[in-house]
Amino acid sequence: MEEVNQTSPQRFILLGLSNIPYLQAICFLQFLVMYIMTLLGNLLLIIVVRINPKLQTPMYFFLVNLSIIDICLSSTIVPKLLINTLATDKSISMLGCAVQMFVHLALGVTECILLGIMAYDRFAAICRPLHYNTIMNKMLCASLTVSVWGLGTINSAIHVVLTFQLPFCRSHHVNHFFCEVPPFLRMSCRDTFLNEIGMYISAGILGICPFCLTLISYIHIISTILKIRSSQGRHKAFSVCTSHLIVVTLYYGTALSMYLKGRSTYSSEKDKTVSILYTSVTPMLNPIVYSTRNTEVKNTIKKTRTNFKLRF
Repeated sequence: MEEVNQTSPQRFILLGLSNIPYLQAICFLQFLVMYIMTLLGNLLLIIVVRINPKLQTPMYFFLVNLSIIDICLSSTIVPKLLINTLATDKSISMLGCAVQMFVHLALGVTECILLGIMAYDRFAAICRPLHYNTIMNKMLCASLTVSVWGLGTINSAIHVVLTFQLPFCRSHHVNHFFCEVPPFLRMSCRDTFLNEIGMYISAGILGICPFCLTLISYIHIISTILKIRSSQGRHKAFSVCTSHLIVVTLYYGTALSMYLKGRSTYSSEKDKTVSILYTSVTPMLNPIVYSTRNTEVKNTIKKTRTNFKLRF
C-alpha cells in the first residue's frame, strides 16, 4: 500500500514562484494586476468587435477567438497561482492538476495554430485583395476555427493521459506554479523517452508548422508592401502587420523554447520565467497591441465612451 501511495499521489504540491514572504506579496500584486488587465482588455476588444459593423471581418473574427483563448488561458492558471502564493496549503488534487494541464495545453495549441491562420488571413488581404472575400469566406473561417479547437483538444487529451500514466515516485512536489507537462516528465521515475518524443512531434507539427506558415506569409506580405507606391498605404499595411508580428514573435518564441527543450538544458527558474511570458504576459499584451495600433478599434472605443458620457 505504501508503494502505491508513493507512485500514485492523490495530491501534488505546487512550489510556486518564490517562498520568500515579501517576494510572494510582490508576485501576488503583479499577477493580480496582469490578470485584471487581461480580462478587461480582452473583454473590451470582444465588445468593440461585436458593436462595430465595420469590424465584422475574418480578421476580427479570429481576433475574438484569440481574446477568448487568452481569457480562458489566464483564468486557468492565474487564480490558482494567486491563491497558492498567499495560502499555506499549496496542494492541488490529481484531478484538478489534470484539468489544468488539459485546458492549458489545449488552449496553447489552439492559439499557436490560430496565429498561423491569422497570418494567412493578412496574406490574403494584402497580397490577394481582389479575391480576399472569396478566399476567406464565412464557411472557411468557421471550418478553420472548429478544426483548430478540435486539434487542440485532441492533442491535449493524448498528452495528459500519457503524462498521468507515469509513476511519480521521485516526488509529488512540482517545482512550478501550475501543472505543465515538462516538469511532470522530470518527476517520473520511469523512462519518459516516448513521452518526450510525442511532445517534440506535437510541437513540430502544431507549433513549428504554423510558425513557418506565418514566416512564409509575411515574406510575401512584406514583398507586396514594398511595391506600394503610396507611403500612406505602406504605413497602414505595416501598422496592421506589425501588431500580429509582435504577438507571434513573443508567443512562438517562448512556447516553443519550453516544449522543444532537452533535459540537458533544464532549469526550473528559467522555465518558470518562460511560462510566465506565454501564459500571463502575452494574454495581457494581445488586446493592447491590437487596439493601440488599430484605428477602427480606437475610434469605436472613443465613440462608445462619448455616447456613454452623453447618456449619463
